[in-house]
Amino acid sequence: MTAQSPSIAPQTLTITRPDDWHLHVRDGEALLTVVPHTAAQFGRAIIMPNLRPPVTTAQQALEYKQRILAAVPEGVDFQPLMTLYLTDNLPPGEIARAKEAGVVALKLYPAGATTNSDAGVTDLRKTYATLEAMQKAGMPLLVHGEVTSPDIDLFDREAVFIEQQLMPLRRDFPELKIVFEHITTREAAQYVNEAGRFTAATVTAHHLLYNRNAIFLGGIRPHYYCLPVLKREEHRLALVQAATSGSDRFFLGTDSAPHAAHLKEHATGCAGCYTAHAAMELYAEAFDAAGALDQLEGFASFHGPAFYGLPRNGGRLTLVRESWTPPASFAFGEAELKPLRAGEALAWRVQT
Repeated sequence: MTAQSPSIAPQTLTITRPDDWHLHVRDGEALLTVVPHTAAQFGRAIIMPNLRPPVTTAQQALEYKQRILAAVPEGVDFQPLMTLYLTDNLPPGEIARAKEAGVVALKLYPAGATTNSDAGVTDLRKTYATLEAMQKAGMPLLVHGEVTSPDIDLFDREAVFIEQQLMPLRRDFPELKIVFEHITTREAAQYVNEAGRFTAATVTAHHLLYNRNAIFLGGIRPHYYCLPVLKREEHRLALVQAATSGSDRFFLGTDSAPHAAHLKEHATGCAGCYTAHAAMELYAEAFDAAGALDQLEGFASFHGPAFYGLPRNGGRLTLVRESWTPPASFAFGEAELKPLRAGEALAWRVQT
């Protein structure tokens, strides 16, 4: 990797080809836009299973994988890593079938927590037999860590989840691999740091770059609305410290989540930031601002494969310090997709 100088900012940065350990690509015609964006930068990506209906069987995961692969541009080497959607009723026997089919993890959505989570878990105890099978198989559980009780403030739901759900879960399944997805708080970063080798976390570029003020600058800015929602500046700084620390407990997961613009900008707009078009550029911006470009390769390319027990990618990716401006929108089936930072200059660009 290009060495940093304390006096001269590096103009290029070459790292091992990274992976995205948390990605939404939707289905149907949307795949033709969003899959190429990710495949252009990442060797692999963990695909979220929250379709309608959700991906709950190994066979459904294999069929979904083929639809994704069909959208990968010719000549591009990209591997989608498939997951199943954990429900109250997903049988333990499906874990063996999933592992044989190459499924890498199951995703826990508390019912009603985010987009397409209606079929999510209503009570973790209902899933204990399946979680036991996962622990024995060494299959990770990917956790959307928020409680959904209406009496809990939206900005406190992650911290409360740690106390009410995650700590008891870890006590009951001490060797279950858990990835605390898209962490947003100081409490989450501290918990993961102290939780032991079976716990890790993904961090998004938008949670590293922005605090909750971004949602309200100059009016409501729906393209900065995501779940878990952006938090206070003190939490953003804690995430930056964790991501740039060199700790192998933290790794890249964009949580890039495409929505048609007319639904995102609706009176009850949906949650999710689309960042796949410029994912590594946004992460480079965050690490550069922290003076930690030398830590980006570990975060983006090494820590995730190590936790999942997979080899590192063989290729390389080069970022150049070069200003460019993402387009205002992309085609999204019959609709349009507006990315984060649309029409705004970015300081880094992936070299093609």
